[in-house]
Amino acid sequence: MEGNPLPDAPEPAAPQDSYRRPMPGGFQRLTQALNALGTLWIVALMVLINTDVLGRDLLGTPVRGVTELVSLSIVGIVFLQLADTLATGRMTRADVLLDRLKRTTPWAADVLQAVFHLAGAGLMAVILWAAWEPLVESIRIQEYVGAVGDFTAPVWPVRLIMLVGISATLITFVLLAWMDVARARSRGRPA
Repeated sequence: MEGNPLPDAPEPAAPQDSYRRPMPGGFQRLTQALNALGTLWIVALMVLINTDVLGRDLLGTPVRGVTELVSLSIVGIVFLQLADTLATGRMTRADVLLDRLKRTTPWAADVLQAVFHLAGAGLMAVILWAAWEPLVESIRIQEYVGAVGDFTAPVWPVRLIMLVGISATLITFVLLAWMDVARARSRGRPA
């Protein structure tokens, strides 16, 4: 039998939303830069952990402070990569209803997404407000992890990185909501 007897069915179009689209002011460049910084930090941690393992096994001498640096780093990395995770649509969520709305009533899906994004922005604003005082206090008391005389690392840089990541995520939520509303208006509600 020659050729394909049945024509290929067209692939269904992917539901459109605000993710992976250019953001106003090129803000995605900042989220991508923070994500890349987090990735480089992961590579540095891998080198540090492997150096510690090799030092313990081959030389009998561990690298001091690895445990403390890893525990601080995980927090910093998460917050550095949070905004780009959101901007690219990789944030965990249940979207069964949203996908159905995208196919049946796209303007309603846009409105629901805008509400979701505004709720996320509100949550990030609360977290930002709550995280400010611990940063100030950490700087004031010179908070550190580790043991004096062995290894110490200040905590405030990671708290500052958290605030930067939270701020970028807050702005990303607001921009996504704005894009959702603009798309809902352009589609127009059917009469």
